[in-house]
Amino acid sequence: MQIEFQTSVGRKRKNNQDTVGVYFNKKGIILAIVADGMGGHQAGDTASYLAVTGLGSVWEETMLTQKSEITDWLVEHIKEENFRIFDKGSKDPDMFGMGTTIVATVIIDSEILLAHVGDSRAYLICDGEIKQLTEDHSLVNELVKSGEITQEMANVHPKRNILLRSIGVPGDIEVDISWLTFASGDYMLLCSDGLTNMLSDEEIKRIILKPTPLNDRVNQLIEKANEAGGMDNITALLIEFNDELWEDKT
Repeated sequence: MQIEFQTSVGRKRKNNQDTVGVYFNKKGIILAIVADGMGGHQAGDTASYLAVTGLGSVWEETMLTQKSEITDWLVEHIKEENFRIFDKGSKDPDMFGMGTTIVATVIIDSEILLAHVGDSRAYLICDGEIKQLTEDHSLVNELVKSGEITQEMANVHPKRNILLRSIGVPGDIEVDISWLTFASGDYMLLCSDGLTNMLSDEEIKRIILKPTPLNDRVNQLIEKANEAGGMDNITALLIEFNDELWEDKT
């Protein structure tokens, strides 16, 4: 397995509110996370950073290997990060209203646990096809589902950034959870909407399937999103599933 990731401020933003990280627990099981923060000043930066590093640091201390335990752990700790971010935002006027999306995956044997809140996405690229694994928790997605607008209209809708679920809100939150399998030769992409708002699924697939080093493909995803306008922060984390073990080189 090989993992590469990159994040960019884009061409229109002054600061990068995305955070990305890869963490191992004490049994060597990988947790990969992308979060896209929101809020004025430095609040979005703080929210996404707290969510990613908070989950990552606790995961590194676990020895979990069982699917049911990992599922419960991930849901519980995403909810804890929600409370923690909301509490910090409530106590600091500069952080008031901050929040973040999150998409996270745990990889164990030939299976993937996927969890997400918001509109950061996960994709599986398999047998030359690309499939979106997550459902955007957004206003425009609900309009598409209800038949009020088409997907093409949603892509340019003025309210496409309005989220119906995020981390950093009062009370409990709902976390979407799923397990899926992968095979050698498959790819998984975690990304913020700064990538998917600039590039179509077909463009993303075409870049990922190029016969070039994985880090070059991640770089090209970022470059092409910037060339398309770079309207937001852009983050891409790409996993190539093969028979090799991945080791942290940082």
